[in-house]
Amino acid sequence: MIFEYILKENGIDPQTDLEIIQNIDFGVTAEAFASGTADYTVEFEPFATSLEQSGNGYVLASLGVDSGYVPYTCFSALESYMEDHPDVIQGFTNAIQKGMNYVAGHTPQEIAQVIAPQFEETDFDALVTIVERYYAQDTWKTDAIFTKEAFELLQDILDQAGELSQRVDYNVLVNTEFAEKAREAN
Repeated sequence: MIFEYILKENGIDPQTDLEIIQNIDFGVTAEAFASGTADYTVEFEPFATSLEQSGNGYVLASLGVDSGYVPYTCFSALESYMEDHPDVIQGFTNAIQKGMNYVAGHTPQEIAQVIAPQFEETDFDALVTIVERYYAQDTWKTDAIFTKEAFELLQDILDQAGELSQRVDYNVLVNTEFAEKAREAN
């Protein structure tokens, strides 16, 4: 949806100006691209860097940069749970903020060292390259506050893709109280 949104924002109709192959399992799109199935591919890391390192492709652009800040990760809780367990919600949000602070305050090599166990199939130098790329693209936020601008962009993307039956007011759905407290406390 984000790729199609970016195409449309740049005057390209994804339905008529190109063919998007969507019947390839997400886990093998890099391999399909490398075998010549398509001229371009949309990849998450570590697959994008793997294509570069193998000589099978080049990263030309970042959907994250070209789309604007789109919140890929959001944590949800029932309002009743938040009211009954504010300490749990605050503790969880503080932990997220602590992780964000760690990323903001450490080198790509240090971050790669910490995340390496989660990416056993990716060599250390590739992890460093990925983290450096994320830093250069300003991929990581410094706080967990879900801004109104990001919320509206997400709704724009979902709406344009035909996946949103109605828009929701930011103030009805989003509570930034815990993220604001976590930012101030850390």
